[in-house]
Amino acid sequence: MDGRNWRMLAAGVVGALVIFAVLFYLVGGQRIIEELTHATPSLVGATVGLGLLWLVAWSLMLRTILGTLDVPVAVVRSFAIYAAAVFANNVTPFGQAGGEPVAALLISRSSDARYETGLVGIASLDVLNVVSSLSLIGLGVSYYAVNFTLGERLETAVITVGVLATAIIVAFTFVWHHRDQFVEYVAGGLARVLGRIPLDRFDDTDEDSLVERMQRFFGHVERVAVSRRRLAITIGLSTVGWLFQGAALMAAFAAVGYSVPFYVVLFVIPLGNMAGAAPLPGGLAAIEATFVALLVPTTGLPGSAVAAAVLIYRSVIYWMPILIGGGSMTAFGVRSFA
Repeated sequence: MDGRNWRMLAAGVVGALVIFAVLFYLVGGQRIIEELTHATPSLVGATVGLGLLWLVAWSLMLRTILGTLDVPVAVVRSFAIYAAAVFANNVTPFGQAGGEPVAALLISRSSDARYETGLVGIASLDVLNVVSSLSLIGLGVSYYAVNFTLGERLETAVITVGVLATAIIVAFTFVWHHRDQFVEYVAGGLARVLGRIPLDRFDDTDEDSLVERMQRFFGHVERVAVSRRRLAITIGLSTVGWLFQGAALMAAFAAVGYSVPFYVVLFVIPLGNMAGAAPLPGGLAAIEATFVALLVPTTGLPGSAVAAAVLIYRSVIYWMPILIGGGSMTAFGVRSFA
């Protein structure tokens, strides 16, 4: 990272610490620590195991998508690539938006694929994860609404996600139907901007090469979309990954001596992960706070127990990919980024 990005990361970490401090203050730090110290080790281990299965499922998603793009990747290598991609997401502000370019670089370096091919691969994975998560949110919230009254927090979260999903679909549809004009407009503007940057690596950048690369990008997107069999497999693996995350959260609750209905975690996890768009490293602290805000009213459990379970769960989902993915990035020779 350069100096500017290090400053952004440091600011994000400080912001996360402030949110954690507020969370501990509101819920009761001493009670949270007591819950954590009495957690059952075997069930914490089960949380780790289920989190690992989530990583495996979504790495197989990436492998399937890259296979559609004629980029063969071995199972073990796809796991290492995806873990490194999650590492990049977790240490850059704005989560996936900050980590996807790094993930695309990893894919291109480890598989001899073009950069835009890797970008389509990781972007397709993220989009399909959103698609499957919306289905789970719909199922979970519908079941909850039939049996209980939707609280204000949950209703606000669901409406917000619905509005964002609609806006994204409308924007993508518009760009897709006008992609030729979009490519020419963006490539022309980008070429002019890069041409003004006094760096040698941008000297040879011209509009025609940018148009060619962007056209390849949209061509790859179309290939992923029209391969129905692989698309179905990919969405299935995405759903399995979400279910493993749900099972991991349930195991974390069991570790502190409580149980939660599975239909609650079905919608809480995807909704909570939307907070990853916050300008914090991988959404750190923002996601935890959102989980607690959603789980306390929907489960009726003590805030300290909910916070402890969420911290166990997020320690696995956030920190395990950092440990595995950091090693993968070193192995792939990516020692710095952005």
